[in-house]
Amino acid sequence: MLKRVPRRLLRCFDVVLAVGMALFMWSVAQWATQPESPAVRWTTVAAALASGIVLYWRRRFPVHVMAVSLATGAVTQFYASHGLFPYAALIALWAITARRRVFWSLPALAGVLGLTWLAKRQDLHPAGDIEFAMVVVVAVWAFSFALRSHRLMIEQAAARVAVEDQARLARDIHDVIAHSVSVIVVQAAAADDVFEARPDRAREALRSIEATGRDALSELRRLLAADPAVNPELTVKATPPSPVTTPQPTLARLRPDIVAPIEAAGLDVDLVVDGDMSGLPLGVQLTAFRIVQESLTNVLRHGRGAGAQVRLLQGERELQVVVENMCRGDEKPRPQGIGGVGRGIVGMRERATLVGGVLEAGPTPDDGFRVVARLPVKSAVRL
Repeated sequence: MLKRVPRRLLRCFDVVLAVGMALFMWSVAQWATQPESPAVRWTTVAAALASGIVLYWRRRFPVHVMAVSLATGAVTQFYASHGLFPYAALIALWAITARRRVFWSLPALAGVLGLTWLAKRQDLHPAGDIEFAMVVVVAVWAFSFALRSHRLMIEQAAARVAVEDQARLARDIHDVIAHSVSVIVVQAAAADDVFEARPDRAREALRSIEATGRDALSELRRLLAADPAVNPELTVKATPPSPVTTPQPTLARLRPDIVAPIEAAGLDVDLVVDGDMSGLPLGVQLTAFRIVQESLTNVLRHGRGAGAQVRLLQGERELQVVVENMCRGDEKPRPQGIGGVGRGIVGMRERATLVGGVLEAGPTPDDGFRVVARLPVKSAVRL
C-alpha cells in the first residue's frame, strides 16, 4: 500500500503546479493571440492564467475547478487565432475523476474532448492528429479512474478488516466479562450464605473472587493491548500483562482457567478429552476454548444445581466440542437472576464460522441444554 504524502509537501506541489501551469498557459496564449487586438489578447491571456491558477484548488473543489477550466478553455478557443490544447482542463479532468463518481467525471470527459476537438479543428490539423489527441484525453481519464477504483478497493478492504477486528474484540470481551462476572456473583452469594457459620469457606470464596477478578483484568489488558486503535488511552495506562497471560489461551489451559473456577463456584463439571489437542491449530484451540467458556458460563448463570459435561473428541478431520448441562433426577435448572445480553450463542456461532465450522445449540429432552460445535482441524484463522 502506498504511503501518504505529507500535507505540506502536497501544498507545495500544488502551488508549483498552479504557478507553472499559469505561466505556461500565459506564454502559449501570448503566442496564439499575437495578431489580435489588445482587448481580445488580454481577455484570452487572463482566461489562460485563470485556468492555471485555479488548479491549486483541484483537490478540495474538483467540480468547481473543472467547470472553471472548461469555461476558460472555451474562451481561449473562441478568441485565439490558433487552437490551444486544453492542458489545464486535462489536469482538472484527472482530479475530478480521481475524487468524484462517474456521474461527474463522464460529463467532464465529454467537455475536455469537445475542447480538444475545437483546438485541433481550428488549426486544421489532419483527422489523425485529432483522434490521437482525443485518445490521450481518454487515456488520462481511464488511468485516473483505475487508480480511484483501486484506492476504493483498498479502503473497503481496510474497513472490512476494522469491522472484523471490532467484532472479534467484542466477542472476546463478552466471553471474558460474562464468564468472570458470573463466577464472581455466584461465589459472592456463596460467601454471603456461609459468612457467619463457616468464615473459612467465606474467606476461600473471597480469595477466589479476587483471583477471578485479577485474571479478568489481565485478559482484558491483553485484548486491549492487541487492539490499540480501539482505545489508545486504555492501552497506554493499563499495567503491562504478565508473560503468563499474554499468549492466546489454548485447550491445555481449559481445566485450570475455566473448569476449576466454575467448579469453585459450585458447578460439577465432567471434562472428557479424547485425543491429543496440542497439535491442533491455534485458531481451532482458541475457538474451542471460548465455546466451552461461554457454554459453562451459561450453565452457571441459568442452571445452578445441575452438573455439566464437556467432551472434546478429536477425529481425523474435525474436532467435536460438546457441552451439556445435566439435571440430577427430577431436579431442574434454577435461574440465577444473572441477566445476559443474548450475545452468547450468536458469538459462539460466529467463532465457529470463522474457522470453517458449525455450531448447534438447543434444549435436550431432560430439560437440559446442549451445545455441539464441529471444527475442522486443518482450518486456519487470523488470531
